[in-house]
Amino acid sequence: MRDVVVTGLGMVSPVGLDVSDTWGAILAGKSGLAPITRFDPAGFDTRFAAEVKRFDPLVAMDRKLAHRCDLFTQYAIVAAKQAADDACLSIDEHNRERVGVLIGTGIGGLETLQAAVTTLNARGPQRVSPFAVPMFIPDMASGQIAILLGTAGPNFATVSACSSSAHALGEAAEIIRRGQADVMISGGTEAPVVAVAVAAFNSMHALSTRNDDLETASRPFDATRDGFVLGEGAAILVLEDAEHARARGARILGKLAGYGSTDDAHHITAPAPRGAGAAAAMRQALCQAGLTPTDVQYINAHGTGTEQNDRAETEAIKDVFGQHAYRLAVSSTKSMVGHTLGAAGALEASFCLLAMRDGILPPTINQQQPDPECDLDYVPNVARRQPVSVTMSNSFGFGGHNVSLIFTPGE
Repeated sequence: MRDVVVTGLGMVSPVGLDVSDTWGAILAGKSGLAPITRFDPAGFDTRFAAEVKRFDPLVAMDRKLAHRCDLFTQYAIVAAKQAADDACLSIDEHNRERVGVLIGTGIGGLETLQAAVTTLNARGPQRVSPFAVPMFIPDMASGQIAILLGTAGPNFATVSACSSSAHALGEAAEIIRRGQADVMISGGTEAPVVAVAVAAFNSMHALSTRNDDLETASRPFDATRDGFVLGEGAAILVLEDAEHARARGARILGKLAGYGSTDDAHHITAPAPRGAGAAAAMRQALCQAGLTPTDVQYINAHGTGTEQNDRAETEAIKDVFGQHAYRLAVSSTKSMVGHTLGAAGALEASFCLLAMRDGILPPTINQQQPDPECDLDYVPNVARRQPVSVTMSNSFGFGGHNVSLIFTPGE
């Protein structure tokens, strides 16, 4: 079986506009939460989010293209360009059919869709933009990246709620393993800080409502957690056949060694009892990687900050890892960047690779009151210098979707 390695990273997040700035902020425990500026949130139960700040799409595209792309696509294009540059990836007529793109998103162009509906209701059907559909459909980030970079290999989108970009990475690796491509540009993107999304999540009682304490509102695994914080951004990875990467002298950040994908088949939003589906995905990933539970040293948890999710994930980790669960380091970077929905899996996978590269584990900030039911080592509040060589990233989504990814050294 072909080994699949990571040779490039790109990132746009609530705490940075590239990998360096984002990772630096994560290690410093910086919160990306702030009052919502994208729309007037007066009257909403939640009036804050983890928005991307000072974003300029023109660093990667011209003004005409930017105007024809929803924000979720703009984020993806900028991150993809960063990742391709980071990998020193050259695409031309000789290799373009061997380079593909697979980008996950949970929602797609919701801002464009809401604007189109508003225009329809206020001004009539003739005033709806002809670009509305190609701006809001979820596959357009993948399509626009292919056009911009000139790739002609496999190209599609994965949509599985908060597991979307983890699925994208896993399936992109499988495309390489079965020989359909040598390189896949893969990850996730989301721009959901839109009035209708905040209202809908509020109606589900899924979002934190700590409007008077917003910087500490995202508190995964803490006993006082009251819901997740909506985030946005993109993370794109360059996945590559290991032999292909070595032949061109690429720098290798790590190997995507294991991929597990399951479904709870239980409930549209709630996790299965004791995280049974999540545990099954972790076991699948370990099996594909040829590893035992005791080999894993760090888990970047799904850790949303909702009561049921954090408890179920903790139980699943204990089920899979037994007593080793108490020797693992587990952290939720959502405490700083919020829940970026379809982009979360790729963002958190990137953090696993960076933790391996630098020997530093990102913290779970806002750990103020221990929860007796969440009793693992969540790297509380402060980053920890600790070399790690086997890391796992968990992503779980509405619909019962579960994905676990395992990364190991690439050399």
